[in-house]
Parts: sequence; C-alpha cells; structure tokens
Amino acid sequence: MLRVGLTGGIGSGKSAVAGRLVERGAILIDADQLAREVVAPGTEGLAEVVAAFSDRVLDADGALDRAALGELVFADESARRRLEAIVHGRVRARTVELTAAAPADAVVVNDVPLLAEVGLAPTYHLVVVVQAGVHIRLARLARDRGMSRAEAQRRIAAQADDARRAAVADVLLANEGTLDDLHAAVDALWRDRLVPFEDNVRHRRAVRAGRVTLVEPNPSWPQQYARLADRIRHAIAPADLRIDHIGSTAMTGLAAKDVIDIQLSVPSLADADGVLAERLADAGFPRLPGDWWDSPRPAGGDRWAKRLHGNADPARPVHLHLRVTGSPGWRYALLMRDHLRADPDRRAAYLVLKRELAASAPDSGAYATAKDPWFDEEHLRAEEWAARTGWRP
Repeated sequence: MLRVGLTGGIGSGKSAVAGRLVERGAILIDADQLAREVVAPGTEGLAEVVAAFSDRVLDADGALDRAALGELVFADESARRRLEAIVHGRVRARTVELTAAAPADAVVVNDVPLLAEVGLAPTYHLVVVVQAGVHIRLARLARDRGMSRAEAQRRIAAQADDARRAAVADVLLANEGTLDDLHAAVDALWRDRLVPFEDNVRHRRAVRAGRVTLVEPNPSWPQQYARLADRIRHAIAPADLRIDHIGSTAMTGLAAKDVIDIQLSVPSLADADGVLAERLADAGFPRLPGDWWDSPRPAGGDRWAKRLHGNADPARPVHLHLRVTGSPGWRYALLMRDHLRADPDRRAAYLVLKRELAASAPDSGAYATAKDPWFDEEHLRAEEWAARTGWRP
C-alpha cells in the first residue's frame, strides 16, 4: 500500500487533482468530509464544538452551521486552534480505520487541506502539493464559490503560505493552465511514479542507480534530505537515533550523482536487522539484498560492515547507510563530509576526480572502487585537519 498526502491552498485546484486520481484508481480519504462526519448531529464532536463556541454555531435543525463557525474561527487564531483540537484527533482516528480497510495494493490518497500546518507530511510515503498563484485562487473562489474578495483573502491568509507547503512537497503540481493540462500532469504522476512506487513498497524493492551520471549542484538537495530524514525519524519512533546527510549532495556547490546519501546511526547491526529494518521498509526504505561494507582507511585492514537500504520511490534514489555509532565507517563518513565542506580547494580536487571517472561511464560499483586511492590519501589530510581544528563527529 502507498500512502499519499495531498494538499494545496484553498482555490488551488486540489479537489480536481483528487478527483482525477480517483478516476485512475486511487482510494481517496477526504479530510474535509471526515471533518463533517465527526461533527454531525448527535456526535460527541458536535457537542464539544457547541460547548466551546455556544449554540450560535448551530442552524435551525440543530446541525453545525459551518458558515457561522467559519466566521468565528477564520478571524480568530485562538478560536481556530480550539476547533482544530476538537476535530483533528477524531479525523486522524477515522483516517487510520479507513486506511486499514483498504486493499494491500491500494494507492491511498489523503486529501488534507492543513497537512503542512499540522505536521503530517512525515506520515506519508509521498506528499503532493497543488499550487496556483494567489490572483488565480482569488478569481476561482469568487467564480466557483461566490466568495467575496475580503473573505477569500482571509481564508488564504489563515492557511500556510506557498513556501511552507513547498517545503513538505515531494511533488509540486502547478495548476495555472487548463483542466486538460492538469489531468495530463496527474496522469503522468500516477503512471510514472505512484503505481511503481506502490509496487516497490509492497514487494520491498528499492530503486538502484545504474550508470554514473553527474548532475550540477541542486540547491534543493538539503531540503529533499530534510523531508526524507523526517520520514525516517517518524518510521523508527520511538527510537531516537542520529540521522545525517552525508556524501556529495551534502556539500554546497559540488556536482554529484543525484542520489541522497543518509547515515542512520544504530546501536548495533543486530538492532539494524530487527524491527528497525521492518519499519524502514514499511516507510518505503527497504534493505538492499546482500552484504555491504565500507573500504577501510588506510587500505589493508578489515572491512567495515554496515547495512544499506534504498528508496522505493522511483523518482528519488537514496542510499541509507546504517552504521554503528562510533564505528570506523560511521566516523569516516562524517569526517570526510566535514573536511570537504571546510576546504574548498580539496572539494574542487574531488570534483575533478569525479568528472574524470564519470566520463568513463562506469557502473556505480566500479565508480566507487575507482575513487579508493584518492580517498586513501585524502583521509590523511582529513585526519590532520581534524587534529588541527579539534573536530569531533
């Protein structure tokens, strides 16, 4: 099963995206619909809302007058917080029930308007954000909902801004063209990413990089790492383990393979092989088959054992290295990252080497092995730098 979070500001066209995903075969869980269910007449939720806001929020039939309630909460942040405290927990509980009832091979899309605001992004395998310019959203709200400009502006201001939503987005869908344009983008997302992603999660299969291709530095790599780390942190809770962005994508301005390298510090490899491995696989980070080691520095000693996981998302390759805290391989990954971050000349020398090796187009294994002699020598420089600066991992 693949769990997808879908969000977007009011008037962005999120509902149109949700509808198209359902046409393609997704199971939709609509948070707004659930929010209505949990405060329907006769529910504990409605009784609590009335206790908090008085019977002014009821219509003549005793049902919730959502317009009256909206007038109260969208103009008053503390009132909105009180309402969210009543509704959100009940919506989450119902979402868990509906997700558990879905087929094992389902793509379950959770349509959550306040996904970014309430911190739900790490609970999904993937987050899709629908975006449109504020002027377009204002026009849609006036045309489709008969909303005054002042009211529409208040509703937009009460939600997260575009930057905050973009920070949690694995996929940004721009919806400023025609409906056909939007449907084409959703269809491509479904076909090329969501369907294979679900199949990979279900079969515990990770995406592997093949030929080595260097790409220019991507300023979004740190933000991509942050989203992945939040997802990993949520998956392994309540364990509180150190997570680090390592490798070339962790270094500003360095061309690299478009693979996010992450180090998860574990107490022991036995811990890595237990419940932790299952939780990571459930979250979309299955263990790669086989035995994995790091080459010792200096060369000639025993290899440094580790576990290696990947990402089931076909559009975002990841190498998730599980290394024992304090072990030589663990320390080495952090030392080389920090040494190269601190020394632009050595970083430039590393880039020259990377480009030379990538030009011969080896596979990933041959590429990594070919770098060993350079790293044997660079390790000595890194240790000198650590001693001189007092570096600690």
